[in-house]
Amino acid sequence: MLETIGAILTDHGLTILAILLLIGLSAFFSGSETALTAASRARMHSLQTNGDQRAATVTALIERRDRLIGALLIGNNLVNILASALATSVLLSIFGDSGVAVATLTMTLLLVVFAEVLPKSWAISAPDRFAMTVAPLVRMFVLVVGPLSSFVNLIVRQLMSLFGVTFASENSMLSAHEEIRGAVDLAHREGSVVKADRDRLGGLLDLGELEVSDVMIHRTSMRMLNADETPEANVRAVLESPYTRMPVWRGSTDNIIGIVHAKDVLRVLAEVGNEPHRMDVVKIAQKPWFVPDTTSVPDQLNAFLRRKAHIAIVVDEYGEVEGLVTLEDILEEIVGDIADEHDAEVQGVRQEADGSIVVDGSVPIRDLNRALDWSLPDDEATTVAGLVIHESQTIPEEKQAFTFHGKRFIVMKRDRNRITRLRIRPADKV
Repeated sequence: MLETIGAILTDHGLTILAILLLIGLSAFFSGSETALTAASRARMHSLQTNGDQRAATVTALIERRDRLIGALLIGNNLVNILASALATSVLLSIFGDSGVAVATLTMTLLLVVFAEVLPKSWAISAPDRFAMTVAPLVRMFVLVVGPLSSFVNLIVRQLMSLFGVTFASENSMLSAHEEIRGAVDLAHREGSVVKADRDRLGGLLDLGELEVSDVMIHRTSMRMLNADETPEANVRAVLESPYTRMPVWRGSTDNIIGIVHAKDVLRVLAEVGNEPHRMDVVKIAQKPWFVPDTTSVPDQLNAFLRRKAHIAIVVDEYGEVEGLVTLEDILEEIVGDIADEHDAEVQGVRQEADGSIVVDGSVPIRDLNRALDWSLPDDEATTVAGLVIHESQTIPEEKQAFTFHGKRFIVMKRDRNRITRLRIRPADKV
């Protein structure tokens, strides 16, 4: 047996060595393809910014992904075919006609284990490090084989066009925001990103889809001052309010004539010797700022920063007041509720002992989703009550129940045409 093996090595030693070398090259191409396609572009960009030349090489390679993949596939197939041909010639000389079958089985086993599964598993376990290690060698290979790869890609595109299939440009089918959101959600499910961080990033990405009407305080919840009230009553209202800025109206709540800042009230109150009857709230009010309800939240945020303002009155297309929006309302869309020592403790959401949730009708759907990790749609309605009315296509009566989006909504209280309180529980636990 040893003599037979020795004879084989003597007669075919160089060929066997060449086969092993080709299998190694096949492993290199397979691992490189996996690593370079799985490498994080964001991490490569960060490392490149910090001066890492290998990361810069990786970035340059994956910018032309079709050329890269084509070159690696050409190299991989070339060495695989050559290795199989050499193995077949060796085994034919040893086993005769049955050498073809032996060569097929042997090379399939060797290539699958050592040239496919092993290098790809290694590469996918640490794609960034693997990609930066092989990038210089791959770059040289792509420079040599790249023109051939481009020619092959051209032929493929022409052939596919005959069947009506066209290749899109290099742009991803997903927007940058969708890619970031998907990455954050995946990282959250894997436990590497906590829920609070995921919500903040999600809130930031969602800003572009929101209008001020989605985040404003509705007119029914606004706390305002009546210019025709006595100065004493208005000063008391300012001091008792949890807000530092309050709109002032005269004649009608649609006729807002100014915005009063609590600091200005205190300053003037001190100037008049703490005698409120000597004050005129209208005179210390600042000019109100009106914005359309269709203004996008990012535009409104930029306008707040540009004007160094904190509050704006939201009006509809007819100029009627719909509500007000503050800088804090927009910031809360990113960071969640900003509670201070004057905020009310009750936020309109209460967990019951039976597992159900009691919710005020005015609670925004986005806040409920964020608090309970739900996914109720907020495209057609802003509040929970609005969602129930939209889905039921009616104004429900008390004790009416509806099931949609995997939840059971029960109307607990209604005030005229407004749903003021609901109970929500999972639909499968009704």
